[in-house]
Amino acid sequence: MSTAVRDLEQSGAVVAVDVGGTTVKGLLRIGDVVLDRAVVPTFGTVGTTDGTVSGTPTAAGPSTGGSAVGDLAAGGPALAAVVAVVDRLAAAATGAGHPLAAIGLCTPGVVDSAAGTVVVAVNLDWHDLPIADLLRERYGVPVAVAHDARAAATAEIAARTAAGRDVGEMVFIPIGTGISASLVVDGRLVVGAAGGAGEVGHVCVRPGGEPCTCGQRGCVEAYASARNIRRRYRAAGGTIDGATDEIVAAVDTDPVAAAVWADAVDALAAGVAILSAVLDPAVVVVGGGLGESGERLLAPLRTAVDARLGWRPSPRIEQSLAGAGAGLAGAALLARTAAATSTTSTTSATGTTSAPTSSAPATSAPAPAADPAPHGTRRTP
Repeated sequence: MSTAVRDLEQSGAVVAVDVGGTTVKGLLRIGDVVLDRAVVPTFGTVGTTDGTVSGTPTAAGPSTGGSAVGDLAAGGPALAAVVAVVDRLAAAATGAGHPLAAIGLCTPGVVDSAAGTVVVAVNLDWHDLPIADLLRERYGVPVAVAHDARAAATAEIAARTAAGRDVGEMVFIPIGTGISASLVVDGRLVVGAAGGAGEVGHVCVRPGGEPCTCGQRGCVEAYASARNIRRRYRAAGGTIDGATDEIVAAVDTDPVAAAVWADAVDALAAGVAILSAVLDPAVVVVGGGLGESGERLLAPLRTAVDARLGWRPSPRIEQSLAGAGAGLAGAALLARTAAATSTTSTTSATGTTSAPTSSAPATSAPAPAADPAPHGTRRTP
């Protein structure tokens, strides 16, 4: 066992959290072993009856009573869901005899990773939320925060690198409740000046079209996200009262599903064509829950992108190797990096022999790129 991996295991358990517009998912991990998982609705009934979460900060995990911690109420039900997930997994870590060492969290929106702040995430109703500080106060451990698509891309890069696949010039698009993209140029994740690089879901492809949660009309996300496919299907009179994957599975036999799916593919193809024309990626990787549709999505998407880029070669369009759990995997890498960095800092402070000072995780994947400090006016969700 390498010194780096041994240090990570000795540092305790880490919790990874993937915040989505529909559910908040979490896992508890020690080394490479997943000890527990938790999933709660993002906007379900969580916490106390008034939606707040109580407790006092402690390094061993949350307490069960006391005054409200920080300003958790500012995060509304979505943050209450996050706390519910971490509470459960932190308690599981303690019960298994492993101290909680760090939390890694990925979220949609514009994220300032250096400050640990979600600048804006419209699907979660978060604005300038200092989520890292709030969680650090409650749990007493390091907290790392990143944009969900970039965290997922980190896991995808690791999976593709292990498989010997190209990652030099890549666009990674996870499709779930929302749509975003991670841009990899010359092997590096691109963050952008305002931390909003890759928000292809909020590129207008249907001027004057359907309203989007970002305040614009005709965005890719308004037609092609899992939530909006389900919404548009039901609005058009569809009879399937189930999840989006059930609607997608019926496109060959249900005319309403087929029409809504065609609109979704066309809108997504328009976004991919724009990214392709600007970035010239070698490969576009489609992930997230909807990415699990495989060739049912990829085959018509390739055809539609080819039609829009008739004057130039299209990029390869492939299914994610990391799968629908890429966001959680990336968040786990964040947490392991934070735990290793904390262990190194503590060891250095006590004057004992320490591991290298690099904050890179014990894995072949790069850590998610740090987002820049805020500047100017940012409206990208």
